[in-house]
Amino acid sequence: MKSKPEELRDRTKRFAILIVKFFQSLPRTDEARILGKQLLRCASSVAANYRAVGRARSRAEFISKLGTVVEEADESVFWLEMLTETDIVPKEKVESLLKEGNEFLAIFAASQRTARANRK
Repeated sequence: MKSKPEELRDRTKRFAILIVKFFQSLPRTDEARILGKQLLRCASSVAANYRAVGRARSRAEFISKLGTVVEEADESVFWLEMLTETDIVPKEKVESLLKEGNEFLAIFAASQRTARANRK
């Protein structure tokens, strides 16, 4: 049985992979590519930075790295919303990605709050 951090590491990586596949399916327009590349960068950063959280050398570094994960998850949700609200892709196509991004945002923001509270 995997630990919670291992499960989250796998889950964030799966999210990044799904975003890559989603990006590959975007229309070949300038708008779709520009917004899609922004999404690609921040969504893959969620996974990469969450891995870095596990290697933090101090509580302060842990909290800081977790803050980066929160920011990148929030940005991922933003770019997914932009892609649908500009009618580049139908909302149904990103619903599961939005759900996962919002869940990450809630999980990592709560973890960051807990880590800050436990620091004192």
